[in-house]
Amino acid sequence: MNTRLKMALAMVAGAGLGAAAIQGLHAQAKPPAYVITEVEIINEAAFKEFSPKVGKTVEASGGKFLTRGGQIIPLEGQAPKRFVLSVFPSVEAAQAWRKSAAWNELTPEREKAVKTRAFIAEGTTN
Repeated sequence: MNTRLKMALAMVAGAGLGAAAIQGLHAQAKPPAYVITEVEIINEAAFKEFSPKVGKTVEASGGKFLTRGGQIIPLEGQAPKRFVLSVFPSVEAAQAWRKSAAWNELTPEREKAVKTRAFIAEGTTN
């Protein structure tokens, strides 16, 4: 075989392998998970102590807050007074955060400070 033909075959084979590898990586990517929490503050003083501690547990578990308070504008139905939206790398990471010792240690403080309703929503990969 001449050198040009070998080079062309090597390039085609390399491009095929690269495309297959990228497709495999995309298939393995887990979608992000969003934790949506509706919050009703029942004790302002307790909430001020509790709130910063929650952020530390979220960050320690690989999550981050997308919104935490702020203005809520209702579109349909009654809007919550306050809500928190956080994102984690995967549903498993969000579930691990909620099962973590750091989060569970905050239960007594949380019960004094707030009433909540929370759920995890899996996002999309694209």
